[in-house]
This record gives sequence, structure tokens and C-alpha cells, in this order.
Amino acid sequence: MSDQDPRTDAHTEDSAGTSGGPRRESREISGAFEAENRSPDELRRLTKKHNMSLIGAIALFTVAVVLTVTVLGTTFGWFERHDYRGEGDDPVTFTVQEGATVDQVAVALEEEDIVADGERFMEVFNEGHAGDFVQPGEYELNRQMSSDAAVSRLMQEEEATDYAAVPRTVRMDETFLILSESTGHSVQDFEDAAEDPTQYGISDEFPTIEGYLHPGEYRFPLDATPEEILQEMVDSTNSALEDAGVAEEDEFEILTVASIVEFEGVPDIYDDVAGAIYNRLDNPDAGTGGLIQSDASVAYGLGETTVHISEEEKKDKSNEYNTYANPGLPVGPIGSPSTEAIDAAANPAENDYYYWVTVNLDTGETKFASTLEEHAENVDEYQQWCSENEDKCQ
Repeated sequence: MSDQDPRTDAHTEDSAGTSGGPRRESREISGAFEAENRSPDELRRLTKKHNMSLIGAIALFTVAVVLTVTVLGTTFGWFERHDYRGEGDDPVTFTVQEGATVDQVAVALEEEDIVADGERFMEVFNEGHAGDFVQPGEYELNRQMSSDAAVSRLMQEEEATDYAAVPRTVRMDETFLILSESTGHSVQDFEDAAEDPTQYGISDEFPTIEGYLHPGEYRFPLDATPEEILQEMVDSTNSALEDAGVAEEDEFEILTVASIVEFEGVPDIYDDVAGAIYNRLDNPDAGTGGLIQSDASVAYGLGETTVHISEEEKKDKSNEYNTYANPGLPVGPIGSPSTEAIDAAANPAENDYYYWVTVNLDTGETKFASTLEEHAENVDEYQQWCSENEDKCQ
């Protein structure tokens, strides 16, 4: 066999080497087929492993976002409770009811847009006033205040007040009722406090404090006594008299005339009514005999509020407020006049009127006349209106 051709062996080796290549390719292809033909359990395990990796990546991303937002939010105050800045604007009267809790106050403040967030208000309140409460009363606040500003205002004791609104054309007894309802003092307390008008600096020419209980809006300190309350109203009347240039010796006449003007007309004609009253007082021989002839004054003396005065009531001289039967001024004011009525009485219009009548009680339209004949025509117009509005002329 030694003399065998070597080329035959070489060929054999090449063939063997060549045959090895196809066997490796066959294994790779087989592996691919094996992957495609995995069992369902194997595929589920692979899918689960893939999903867990994805979830982990999402979680890491979410944590990164949260951390970023937290850092930025803290820096720029994104997570602070909403609040307004400063003292706000648009004044508003805020009422704290008797027995109201701080929580209730906070809710009411937010509802009225005085603070932006009631809970934020509570946080600020508790920082400096934990365990305290807000005094009941009226407070002058603003819309859109910061919680700090609102707390500061509410916790200043002098800001808490009793609010009373005294309108025009109310008498002393009605005023006492309004004051009683507003302050908690009884009507009797005010009657007792008003028993001696001179203690308020009022001349003894006045039979009562009537005339000095100036109409308007008042905010009395919560601990104000009836005497202090009445004194404030008297002071308000004195200020109106001073502003109108009324001398002390003329106060009785001015306040009495002004009180009649207030009940006999509306603000637009106060000065004309005052002029007609003075014409009657100053010219007794002009046909009126110095009689003012005011239905409102007669009704005051009767203790009634009617606009209809009978002929018999007009003849009753025993009624000291009856300006049909008694010439000149009545014994005192028939109400406490407003600043406008005081100004009109102090500065009456110069006219030649002696008569006036309100021909429409709804609008207050009043007609003036210089003669009795003209006045009679105006009275007919009033009576016609009353016939059409009987429920309003009683």
C-alpha cells in the first residue's frame, strides 16, 4: 500500500474537510427551528421576563419624573395652597354670626371670595391663634385678600362692631327698635338712656331726644353702652348742623322745620318745601294764619303713621304737634332729619309758595301753589290718585 498515489489521500482529506461545513450549517438551522418550536410555557416565561424588564424601565422613568417635579415644585411653590396677595380691593362688610366657629368663618370667607382658600386661611389662623375664635360682629374687609391680611383684620378687636342702619323718616321709638335689634340692648335700655336729653348736650328747649337721632349707617363697638350709642348719633346731628352753618340758638327751629320737610317731601324738593314753610311762618297775614298745616306733624302727635287726617283731628288743639290748630312750630321735631333736610331748612329756596301736596305717594311727586285756588286743583289731583289707589291712602 506504500506505493498508493498520494493525491488520493489528499483528495480524501479535502473531501473530509468539505463534508464538515455542511454539518455546522445544519446545526444552526436546527437551532432556529428549535426556537420557533418552543413550548407555550417556555414562550410565556420569555414574555414575562421581557415585560418585567419593560415595567422596571417605566418605574425608573416615573420615579425620575416625580423627583424632578417635586424639586421644581418646592422651588417654585407649585404645591403651596392657593392664596391671594396683599389687602385686596372691593370693600365688603363681612358678618361673623354669634357662635360661629373658625371653620365656619373660613368657609364663609372663601364663599364671598374674601380669601382664596378656606383651608389655607385656617392654616394661617392656627399658626398664630390656635384655640382662639373670631368675635361676632361686622368687619370691613376686601375681596381677594391674602389669608394673612384677613386674619390680621379679623383678630383686631376694634374691627368687630354692631351694625345699625337707621333710615330717613323714622321716629324715636322706631329708632330704638332698630338699635335694639342691632346691638342686643333692649328698647327699654334706650328709652331709659334717652330720658334726660340734656346729658347729651341738647338744649332743654327740646322735649325729647327726637331730632338728634341722626339717620345713617353706624358701626358701634360691641361693648358700647346705650348712652354711648345715643351720644354718637347726637354728635352726628351736631356735625350736620355745624356743616350747614346753623348757630346754636337756631338749632330748635332748624331741626323742627327739617323734620317736617323730611316727612312732607322727597330730597329733590326739600328746599322748596322749606321755603313754603317759612313763608307761612313769616307771613301770618298771607291767608294761612301762620299755620304750617302739616299732616305729618298731626300724625306724630297722634302716635300714628297715617297720611289721612280727619277734620276733627285737625281741629284738636290739645295735640301739641297739631300744626292745623296751633300756629307756629310744633313743640319739637317729629323725627330726626337727615343731612339733606337740615341743609334745606338752613338754606330754604326763595319762592312764593304757601301750599304743597304730594299727588302721587308712589313717586313722591309734589305740586306747589301760591294761592288756595291753585292748591285746591292740586288736592283734587291727589284725591283722584287716592281713588285709584285706595290701599295706599289710609
